[in-house]
Amino acid sequence: MKSITIDGSKRESVGKKATKALRNAGQVPCVLYGGDQNVHFSAPELAFSKLVYTPNAHTVVIAIENGETYDAVLQDIQFHPVTDRILHVDFYRLFEDKEIAMDIPVHIIGTSKGVLNGGILRRNRRKLRVKALPKNLPDFLEADITPLKIGGKLYVTALEGEDYTLLHTDNTVVVQIKTARAAIVEIDDEDEDLEGEEGEATAGEDGGVPSTETDDAAAVKE
Repeated sequence: MKSITIDGSKRESVGKKATKALRNAGQVPCVLYGGDQNVHFSAPELAFSKLVYTPNAHTVVIAIENGETYDAVLQDIQFHPVTDRILHVDFYRLFEDKEIAMDIPVHIIGTSKGVLNGGILRRNRRKLRVKALPKNLPDFLEADITPLKIGGKLYVTALEGEDYTLLHTDNTVVVQIKTARAAIVEIDDEDEDLEGEEGEATAGEDGGVPSTETDDAAAVKE
């Protein structure tokens, strides 16, 4: 998985006044959890643009000015309710031998028969919760919709892998093809063959012109 480096400075004080002063200076107060002790630091707000404002998943390398570095993932982020400025960020430290849970984006591949026939593609899950060792975290998960017909559903079990675990129930729907009013009715090849056979049988039975006259009536005419 791709990683983003965030350069930060350790916070000497974690009080409200110090936090407000950091924000006024364009800095975001942060906390790194998961180690022997929590690490309080700050970083410029612009440093989070590639991490927050993107649909992609990334791990983070936190580089403190004293030379310390930590591998981490974004755990939580708080925004101002009016301005949407970043107020606070929480990270969780990564260890090579410990699994971590993370939301991974789902990429759609293929073209489904249902969509070609007028169905509507509905994405029920744009991200899935994945648990794995840091080295096995995928950049994204691929959902192949090629075999889906109108009314078809792709379940989370189709995206399972050997190196990670999906933290969802087996009946979780990732993608489905909904019926649209203008959708073309799909006919299976077997149905088409049956219709052809029935048509041939009907033509064989009623191929001649049926007589409405009885034998007695025909004899009278003669």
